[in-house]
Amino acid sequence: MTQRPLAGSFRGLRRIAVLTVLALTVPLTATTAEAHSGVEAAPGNPVIAWNIHAQAAIYDTAKQSPTTSTRSFAIVQGAVYDAVNAVAGRPYEPLVSAPRSRPGDSTAAAVAAAAHDTLLWLFPGQAESLNARYAEALAAIPDGRAEDGGVAVGRAAAAAMTESRRDDGFDPTAPWTVGTEPGEYRLTPPGYVNVGAWVPNLKPFVVPDAGAYRVKPPPALTGAAWARDLNEVKSLGAATSTVRTEDQTEAAIWWDDSRMVEWSITRQLAGAHRLSSLRTARLLAMVYVASADTLIACYKAKAHWNFWRPVTAIALAGTDGNAATDPDPDWTPLRVTAPSPEYPSGHACFTTAVMTALGSFFGRDDLTFAAYSPASGTTRRYDSLQAATAELLEARIWAGVHYRFASEHGHRLGLAVTLDVLNRAFQRR
Repeated sequence: MTQRPLAGSFRGLRRIAVLTVLALTVPLTATTAEAHSGVEAAPGNPVIAWNIHAQAAIYDTAKQSPTTSTRSFAIVQGAVYDAVNAVAGRPYEPLVSAPRSRPGDSTAAAVAAAAHDTLLWLFPGQAESLNARYAEALAAIPDGRAEDGGVAVGRAAAAAMTESRRDDGFDPTAPWTVGTEPGEYRLTPPGYVNVGAWVPNLKPFVVPDAGAYRVKPPPALTGAAWARDLNEVKSLGAATSTVRTEDQTEAAIWWDDSRMVEWSITRQLAGAHRLSSLRTARLLAMVYVASADTLIACYKAKAHWNFWRPVTAIALAGTDGNAATDPDPDWTPLRVTAPSPEYPSGHACFTTAVMTALGSFFGRDDLTFAAYSPASGTTRRYDSLQAATAELLEARIWAGVHYRFASEHGHRLGLAVTLDVLNRAFQRR
């Protein structure tokens, strides 16, 4: 089977995305406020250090899913941003709060307190390890007014953030609607679990209404577009596909390990550009908060359309009323299907948010980065944000977990929400 190229309209959308990113340029040089704030540049960046501690708490210990972890990271990095911004003299609009600070307050202490307190609120059962990391961080800061002032700022930022997230709709027990008619979402193998339905009801961090971002309906089951996309993922995405190339298989597995986009690439770019603590805090908050609001909007669309995944549709293709599709009850995808309705692709929404936020911050698309995936056992390298995003959209088809239309419209939605978030938040005062 010949791989279909991206549709002309989608190529045009990618060009628009790059131009929009460039229009939101943030200077690469330190601002006057940053230069005189006492905020140190990497290495030795406390924002990076506590982002790594957050990863350990959220993923390594709590084992949160990619969707749940996005909320947790947004809470932590949003509070860290508000704390560092306050210490720096508030050169940017705060996300939730603007704690009072005094000249000379310790940025490192503010970061430690904000990250520690938000993580402790999220994971009270990890108090021993979190308190140990906190004690280590404060031990490296000279005792005195600067440390005390920084701690006060960080704790105030964390308190404001956690208060804003109380009763925010997080409910891991909420179930998806499961249907029985052709096109309706069914639980998917191997676990057939019903989780993640709380996301559509989560309170956004920035946008007023996550339900305001709509995608058009999925293609009619009796039409040619449906048959084309179903047969494409059936051929390219099968676990035993003979038309998928070795590189496509590697990319599908690599991109399925979605956390590397957030954790490795964003930190890598912050280090490569030797960002100050203020600029790192702003970058991470932009990425995580935009990702969180994008996923909320994306999952609202998923819940609205409640569309079946390829692993279900291919097995039941004999019920779709389309003569151009044939059922294969033994078909399995290359990668495990996530336990949520199909449309639009959550991974497409998420990765578009990450790459758009990165492009907005750096004011350019031609960023070079690489990351290692334990799942594929390989490192993949990219010379631009656009190239990485385009490959991800294809990789979800190669993985057998999404149709092309789900990836394309997930990209559109992710771009719209992220640009809205960045227009509303993190702006210079």
